[in-house]
Amino acid sequence: MKKLVLGVLAHVDAGKTTLCEALLYTCGSIRRLGRVDHRDTALDTHELERKRGITIFSKQAQLKTDSLELCLLDTPGHVDFSAETERTLQVLDYAVLVISGTDGVQAHTETLWQLLAGHKVPTFIFVTKMDIASCDRNAVMADIRERLGDGCLDPEDDEAVAMCDETVLEHYMDNGCVSEEDIRYLVKRRKLFPVTFGSGLRLQGVDTLINRLESFTEEPQYPEVFGARVYKLMRDAQGNRLSCIKLTGGSLRVKSPLKYLDRSGAPVEEKVDGIRIYSGAKFESADVVTAGTVCAVQGLSETYTGQGLGYEENSVAPELEPVLAYRVNLPGGTDPQIALKKLRILEDEDPMLRIVWNEQLREIRIRLMGEVQTEVLASLIAERFDMPVTIDRGGIMYRETIKAPVEGVGHFEPLRHYAEVHLAMEPLERGSGLVFDADCPEDELDRNWQNLILTHLYEKTHAGVLTGSPITDMKITLIAGRAHPKHTEGGDFRQAVYRAVRQGLMKAESVLLEPWYSFRIEVSPENVGRVISDLRTMSASFDADSDARGNSVVTGLAPVSELNGYASALAGFTHGKGRISCRVDGYYPCHNAEKVIADSGYEPEADTENTADSVFCSHGAGVNVKWSEADSFMHIDTGFGKQKPSAPGFRPRSFSIDDKELEAIMEREFGPIRRREYTRPSRAETSEYSVPPSKREYLIIDGYNVIFGWDELKDIAKKSLSDARDRLLDMLSSYRGFRDCELVLVFDGYKVRGNAGEKFDSGRVHVVYTRENETGDMYIEKLANDIGKNYAVRVVTNDSLIRLSALRSGVLRMTSQEFIQELKNVLERITEYTDGKR
Repeated sequence: MKKLVLGVLAHVDAGKTTLCEALLYTCGSIRRLGRVDHRDTALDTHELERKRGITIFSKQAQLKTDSLELCLLDTPGHVDFSAETERTLQVLDYAVLVISGTDGVQAHTETLWQLLAGHKVPTFIFVTKMDIASCDRNAVMADIRERLGDGCLDPEDDEAVAMCDETVLEHYMDNGCVSEEDIRYLVKRRKLFPVTFGSGLRLQGVDTLINRLESFTEEPQYPEVFGARVYKLMRDAQGNRLSCIKLTGGSLRVKSPLKYLDRSGAPVEEKVDGIRIYSGAKFESADVVTAGTVCAVQGLSETYTGQGLGYEENSVAPELEPVLAYRVNLPGGTDPQIALKKLRILEDEDPMLRIVWNEQLREIRIRLMGEVQTEVLASLIAERFDMPVTIDRGGIMYRETIKAPVEGVGHFEPLRHYAEVHLAMEPLERGSGLVFDADCPEDELDRNWQNLILTHLYEKTHAGVLTGSPITDMKITLIAGRAHPKHTEGGDFRQAVYRAVRQGLMKAESVLLEPWYSFRIEVSPENVGRVISDLRTMSASFDADSDARGNSVVTGLAPVSELNGYASALAGFTHGKGRISCRVDGYYPCHNAEKVIADSGYEPEADTENTADSVFCSHGAGVNVKWSEADSFMHIDTGFGKQKPSAPGFRPRSFSIDDKELEAIMEREFGPIRRREYTRPSRAETSEYSVPPSKREYLIIDGYNVIFGWDELKDIAKKSLSDARDRLLDMLSSYRGFRDCELVLVFDGYKVRGNAGEKFDSGRVHVVYTRENETGDMYIEKLANDIGKNYAVRVVTNDSLIRLSALRSGVLRMTSQEFIQELKNVLERITEYTDGKR
C-alpha cells in the first residue's frame, strides 16, 4: 500500500477544514460529518479554534483507501498563523491547495503557492464551494491559470496535459492519449497541478480527488539509515514535551537511544520514552515506526523546529517572518522573570515569537504576525499558565544596514586579559540577512579562536546605531585577530567581537529599513479614486487595472506602518464590498527615516550594553579608548581600504644539497624521472659565455587545503569532490607549464579503510593519496624534511606545525590563501598571453 504525507492548505475561510472533514468521512475515518459553524469538526479540537471558526494549530489525521495510506496534515489558513503552515511544508510528500469558487485566488493563496514552490511540494488543487449558484467554473479556472500558472489543468484534458512536457507530448503523439504514468511524472516534477472542482460540504468531487491522489502520486523511496525532521513542538494535557517528526529513513523504536545536537551544537543523547501517532485529539502508541511515518516522540528535551536528526540536515530559515513587535503587559504583582520563563515554553513551540526582555524598559516584547494572533496568544497564556495578560498594539520592527564597506575593530585588554578583532563589514543585496565568514590566516590566529569569534558573531542580535534595531543585509568577515598565549580567555573575544561590530557601525553610514507589504485591493470602479488617493498619502507604489468581473484591481507595495489597519477604512467607504489582501514583501529603505530616528530617541553612545569603545592596558590597568580613536591604538594594521603593493614574485634560493641527492629522493617517491631525449639549446648554452643552469623549484601542496580555501573549488566539491580534484589538477598543470617547477599534490586518505595509498603522475603533476592512518600532513612533513635543506622547496599548507617544521628545515612555506592568490595571478597572465596571441 502506498504511504504518503498529504498537507491541505488554503486562504482563511476558503473551505479547507470542511474538505478535510469530507476526506475523513469519505474514507471512513469518522462516522459523521462535522461542520465549522457547528464547532464539531474532527481536526479543529482546541476551544480557541472552535470559538473562532479557524484553524490555529496544524493537526494530523490518518485515513486509508484501498491502495493508499494517508497521513493528513491540516494547516492554519489565517495569515497570522502562516508560520505554523510553513513549518509543516518541510515534511510533505504532496499537498492539496484549496481555493474558494466564490473568492478565487487570494493574495495569501499566492503566498502559499510560492511557499509550495520553494519547498518543491507536488500540488493538487481543489476548487470548493462550487455548489453555490454564482460560481463560474470557467472564470475560476481562468483566474487560477492566470495567477498560478498554465500547469493548472483538468488532468482529463489529454491534449493540454501533453503540452506540459516534450517527452509526454511525444507519447501523446504516438499513442493518442496521456497515460497515468505520464501524469504521475508531471505531477511529481511540478509540471502539472491537477484541478478538481466540487464542494466539501456537499461531498461533491471528493471521490474524484481521492481517486486522483491514488492514481497520480508516487511513494517516496527512503534510505535504510535513520533520518528524521522535526517540524513542530507541542505539549500534551499533562505538560509532556512532544517532538513532532517525520521519519525520512530507517526506523525508530521506543527506548532506543537517539544522538543529536542541540541549538548550540552540543551533543545530546536521550532515550525515546514514547511514540504517538495522532489522529485529531486522539492518538495510538507505537513501539516502532518506519520511514514515511509522521509521529510525536516523547523524551527529547533539546530538539527544535526545523531540526534534522540522523542523516538529515536542518531546514532553511522560514520565508515568512513577523514584522510587528508587541509589548506584553503582566498582571500586577507578577514577577517578570517567572513570567518570562513560562513564555519561553511558547517560544520553544513557536520560535517565530522571539520573546525578548528589555532590561532598560523592564518589559517583555514579542513578535507577532497580526492582531488576530495577539488575541489568540493572550487567551493561550491565560489558559496554559493562569496568567491574564494584555498585549499592546504592535509597533513596526525596523532593521538597519550600511551603505559601504567599513572595517570594525575591537580590543579588550584589561589586566590579565587580551583579545583583538578586525572585521570587514560590507552591505549585501536586500533580503540577504547576515552572512559571517573568516578570511584570516591560521598562522596569525588559531582556528579554534576563529571558530569562537564566528560563534560570538552568530549568538548576538547586533543592534544598529540609528534606532537600536537589529542589523541585516551585510557580510561580516573576520580578517585579522590576535590572542595572548597566557592571558586570553574565551570571554575576551566575545567582548572584542561585540565592540568591533559596534565600532564598524559607528564609522559607517547606516540606512534605516522598514517592512513593506505587497498588496492587492479589489473595489468597484466608483471607489478606485479614493483608494489611489489614500495610497499616494502612504508613499505606496502601485498599478491599477480591472479584472474579468469589471472590478478595479490595485496592486503594489506600501510601508507596513502606513497600510496596517487600512482594511477597516476600506470596508467603511465601500460598505463592506472592497477587499484587501497583504503579505510582507521584505525590507526597504524607510520612507520617513528622519522622523522614525528622531521619535526613537536612541542615543548609540549612551547604550552601555552595546558599547563601541575598546579597552587597552596601560600601567597595569584597563583604559577605555573611544571608538573614534580606537583604530590608531590597535596592535594590528590590516591595511583595510589602503592600496596594497603587489606581492613580489618568488625567487628560489641556492641549493645546499646537490641535484643527485634531490633527484634520488624524488625517484624514490615517484619512480624514474622521464627526460626529453632532445631539448633545444637555450640562448645561454649557445653563447660565448655559459651560465650555470638554475636549480629546479619543488612545490609540495596540501590539496584539500587549497580546495576548501577557494570558493570556486569549494562549490564544486559540495557536488563532487572528484570533480574539484580534477579541476585543481587542470589548473596546476597550467601553472607548472608557466612556472616550470616540480609539483607534488597531496590528498589525505587517512580515514579511508583499507586504503593502501597511491602515487602517480597526472600530466605534469605528481599526485599522492596517503594510505590509511597516514595523514596528508604527516606525508608532507616527512617529504619536506627529506629535502628541507634545499631552499628551492616550498610547502603550501595551513597546518601551523608543518609550517614551523618547514621553517626549521629551511623550506619556504606559504598558506593556501597565499598560494591561491599566486595561482590566480598565473592563470590570469596565461589568459592574457593566449588572448594576445589570438
